[in-house]
Parts: sequence; C-alpha cells; structure tokens
Amino acid sequence: MTLSALDSALLGPLFATDAMRAVFADEARVAAMLRAEAALARAQAEAGLVPAGLSPAIDAIAPESLDPGALGRRTAISGVPVIPFVKAVQAALPPELEPAFHKATTTQDIADTALVLQVRDALDLVAADLRAILEGLSGLARQHRETPCVGRTYGQHAAPVTFGFKAAIWALGIAEVAALLPALRDRVLTASLGGPVGTLAGLGEKAEAVGDGFAEALGLHPDLAPWHTRRARIAETGSWLALLMGALAKFATDVAHLATTEVGEVAEPYVPGRGGSSAMPHKRNPVSSTVILSAFGAAKGTSLTLLDGMAAAHERPAGAWHAEWHALPTLFGLASGALREARGLAQGLVPDPERMARNLDVTKGLLFADAAASRLSPVIGAKAAHALVEEAAGAVRDGKGSLQEVLRARPEAAGADLDAAFDLGPAIRAGARTADRALAEVSRLAAFLHSA
Repeated sequence: MTLSALDSALLGPLFATDAMRAVFADEARVAAMLRAEAALARAQAEAGLVPAGLSPAIDAIAPESLDPGALGRRTAISGVPVIPFVKAVQAALPPELEPAFHKATTTQDIADTALVLQVRDALDLVAADLRAILEGLSGLARQHRETPCVGRTYGQHAAPVTFGFKAAIWALGIAEVAALLPALRDRVLTASLGGPVGTLAGLGEKAEAVGDGFAEALGLHPDLAPWHTRRARIAETGSWLALLMGALAKFATDVAHLATTEVGEVAEPYVPGRGGSSAMPHKRNPVSSTVILSAFGAAKGTSLTLLDGMAAAHERPAGAWHAEWHALPTLFGLASGALREARGLAQGLVPDPERMARNLDVTKGLLFADAAASRLSPVIGAKAAHALVEEAAGAVRDGKGSLQEVLRARPEAAGADLDAAFDLGPAIRAGARTADRALAEVSRLAAFLHSA
C-alpha cells in the first residue's frame, strides 16, 4: 500500500521520474547523511578536535549496510531519523573512534545538510530538463516565426499572430523562471552547522573554522549563523518549483486547447497506446498536458507547507520542520514529471499550419476588425470607425457576409484602404519580430544552463 501517488507502483511512473525518485530515496538520504558526517569529521580533524582516522572510517561504511527499514522503525520512536542513524554508525565504527563521532553537532545539522545535498542533485536534473525544453521551444518558434494563426483573448478569436510568436512566449515564460535558479542555488546550497541551539558552543573558538571546512568539503556555502529556524531558503525552493510548474502549465494549457477537435492546430507527439480511452478507440487525449496541469494543481497547496515553516518557534520548532519532509520532496517529484512531459512536448509537438490557416477564416474576417477600424479612422474619425466596425461585426455574425464584404457595402467606408486592413502581412511581420525579440531574451536568460 502507498499513501502517495508519486511513490505508487501504479501511478508513480505517470507523475514522477525514476531519476528524481532516486535522488530522494531513503538510500540516498542515508548516503547523504554519511557524507555530511564524514565531512564534519574531516573539518574537526583539521582543527585538532577529533582523530584523523574518523573521517576515513565513516567513508568506509557502505550506505547499503544501514537498513532504512530498521532505521525507520527506530525513527518512529525517536521522532527523527538522525538519532537511530547516529547509533547505527557508532556501532559500525572502531571503538576508539566512536566517542568522537557526531561531536558538537545536532540532528538538524545532519538532516538539513543531507537534504541540501539531495536538493543539489535534484536541481541538476531540473536544469538539464530546462535546457532541453528551452532549446526545443526556441527551435519551434524559429521554424514557425512566420506561420500565421489565430490570436485568442478570453477564449475568443482576437487578431492574427504567428505560431512562432506563441512558442516564443511559452519559452520566455519558462526562461524567466529558470533565470531565478542560479540565485536560488546560491542561497539553498548552504551547509547547516549550528549545534544543539545554533551557537556551536561545543566547538569554542574553532567553530568558524570547522563550519567553513565542513561546507568546503561538501562543495556547499558556509553560513554566518545557523539556519535551523531561518527557513526562507527552503520556502523559496518550494515556491520556485511551484512557479516553474506554473510556467509549464501555461504551455500545457495552450497545447491542450489547441489540440481539441474543434481547434486542431497542434497534436501532442504520437506514442502508440498513449492518450487512448477504454471506451472510445479513436481518442488521442493530451496526456502530457494533463500531467503538467495536474502537477501544478498539486504544487500550489504543497508549497504553502514550506511557507508555514517560516514561523518556526525559537531555536527549533515542533512540527513545522517535520512538515517540510512531506512537502519538498513531493514538489521535486511533481516537477520532475511535469518537466519530462514538457520536454517531450517541446521536442515533439506537431503543429498543423493548414488547420491554422483554415481557422483564420472561421470568423469571416472579424480577426481584422481592429485593423479595419484603424484604416477607417483617418476617413471618418476613430469613434465613428469603431462604431461602424462593431455594427458590421454584428452583421457578419448574422450571416450577411464577411467583414470585408459588409464594410465595402457601407458608403461611409468609401475612401478607406480596406484591402490593406485585411492583409495578413503586417500581423505576420509583427509576430515574427516579437518572436525574435523574445527568443533573444530566452537566450540571455538561459545562458547559465549551457555554462556547466
């Protein structure tokens, strides 16, 4: 039995990736705690506080020798997994080294530092997917920078744009969130070392040197003061993941609508057996968009748990810190599935330019109403032009012809260059120019993804 769809053998493969699941697996957490303890022992040995042999002895303990199941049963009694972990490691160490293990630190230091090591690996996975998504969408935008299609506002046909413009907007929305990642990494990838109440009193005057050495050994940033109850960096990580899934959801929302039978301007990549129905053999449901939108739907509430954790009492709270253990891995799991599906869409979305062209004519020229009013304004004035086009649009809806035909039949329109108003060229050129500008900004914002 499972209590989470992400860990379910039945549902898990739909909503999260195996790679992200491995990052937050129990075995990975145990391994990360061992790395943290070994790094601490190394820093303390350099300061002359523990034997030099302690860190190598910890490194020699195989993570798989510490059974997560057994540790978990003891965690149910101790309240935190680090306590049974410490006892298990002490039992595995040579007797002469055991007294020096876990010196002057505390449960939260090891648990938080181990979590940060896992977050680092998780963010690397996220960055790889972001790079592929932005490359795919940028390529799609360039390919279709001059492919005309319907622009929609409030779900209705508004004015012509290009499909490349739409894809560039998707890419830019995602890139804007991605651009926040380097600063986030700087803040969250910080070692935690404060000791029982955050003062590192047990290390005396050597506290700063040990803290710096501890962080350096793990490739993390040191902190000037403990972040046991300064949880903004954890809340920020969760909020950033929710923002990222929101940007992906914008992409998915548009794709799901554009793939509907009535619109038919794109199709998700075809995979045999994907998107079918148990009752309707003809169905090709937008599974990728569905997974992305479901991830965003679940992420918003989950991220609030991390925000609540900022109201941490005194030097260590009851409950708020523990609640983070539910929320942060879940958000990374949700993000992994959403990113996987967005990557597939960005690299394999199938546009239908012919259907886009047909849809441009569905409203019989109403897409050009704004352009027509602009052409009429110099002849009859802006207010009169707006009223005339609005009246003509009503006639079009009543089946009295296309907008161009109805306007040509009106004497007030004599002298206006209506042919130019119904020319797709200006809209195509504007869409292409905007796509180019957006893609240039995507390249600038996402440059860090290619520097690793």
